[in-house]
Amino acid sequence: MATDSTQPSITGYDDAPDNPRLSDVVERNIRKILKLRAQSARNRTLQERIADWITGFSGRLSFVYVHAIWFGAWLLLNTGWLGMRAFDPYPYGLLTMIVSLEAIFLSTFVLISQNRLSEESDRRADMDLHVGLLTEAELSKVLQMLREIHDKLGIECKDAAALADLEMPTDPEDVLAEIERLRQRRPF
Repeated sequence: MATDSTQPSITGYDDAPDNPRLSDVVERNIRKILKLRAQSARNRTLQERIADWITGFSGRLSFVYVHAIWFGAWLLLNTGWLGMRAFDPYPYGLLTMIVSLEAIFLSTFVLISQNRLSEESDRRADMDLHVGLLTEAELSKVLQMLREIHDKLGIECKDAAALADLEMPTDPEDVLAEIERLRQRRPF
């Protein structure tokens, strides 16, 4: 696949060798998707990057290990077994406060990351809908043209009713209304 020399290689994906088992269209689409994801990652604000890093770290086992060691050390230091005077004796009020504050901040960072990912997902869904609507319109037009070719050549279509049904453009609002109507009739 030849890359467009007018477009700079912003992510390095254009420099990767092609997979000969994939068509040029598939290669181009894969590279475009990766570029869009990289661009989205670069456009994050500093706060979003921090929230994503914290969320990413807190979702790993190393986060659990760090906390297990921290809680274990805290308990050992405050039980008196090491010969030290307890700075946070049982019921560990300071530890409880610290863990509660951590939970508040951690849940906020997770929500920030989820909101950003939800916005990206909405943009992708909008694009998918747009492409789907374009595809539907194009296929309806191709079917109309195919019928006209059949008519001009005098070829009889065996399933003309089904073809005529498929030629009709689909209004997404009608589809959503029908889904909602059926959903209200029979809840899942």
